[in-house]
Amino acid sequence: MRPPSLYTTRLQLRLIEPTDAAFILRGLSDKRVTAYYAVHYDTPEAVQEQMQFYQNLLQEGSGAWWAFSRNGDSELMGACGLSSVSQEHRKGELGFWLLPEHWGNGYIPEAAGAILKYGFEQLGLHRIEAIVEGGNAPSERVLQKLGFAYEGKLRECELKHHRFIDLLYYSLLETDLSSPAKTEARQV
Repeated sequence: MRPPSLYTTRLQLRLIEPTDAAFILRGLSDKRVTAYYAVHYDTPEAVQEQMQFYQNLLQEGSGAWWAFSRNGDSELMGACGLSSVSQEHRKGELGFWLLPEHWGNGYIPEAAGAILKYGFEQLGLHRIEAIVEGGNAPSERVLQKLGFAYEGKLRECELKHHRFIDLLYYSLLETDLSSPAKTEARQV
């Protein structure tokens, strides 16, 4: 079954389509966006790898990514989604990015909150993970605001731009949602 469009107080989220390639390139070619992101693309041809990733998630049933804009507006601002979804283990991984001109307005926690709700309520996930590159304090704050728990750091476990980077692991469990503090944090 194709994942639905999602709506929040301020945002509308729709599945990323092949026609969104120019928008995806705009975001994932911006060094401010990809400074702490796993991929970076500089050409329309190169970004097709990412577009294929989005399509594969849907075809394999291993996740979905949504592009989002303000309600009633067609200008896309960012993307957020789930990957590595395992029905066997009832878990998935959250990812997100936002164009710099929209930073600081709380759009990522709002979009991610809708995707978390979808993951727990519609997909029946028990655990949603997030992996953050060391030094990416804004993404850590987003996850903390959403109620994610910090699980630990893999020190210098990947090589990026000729230097080793840390990866920080976070998770949110469906059972965490019954905690009043975490429920409040998710209602962004």
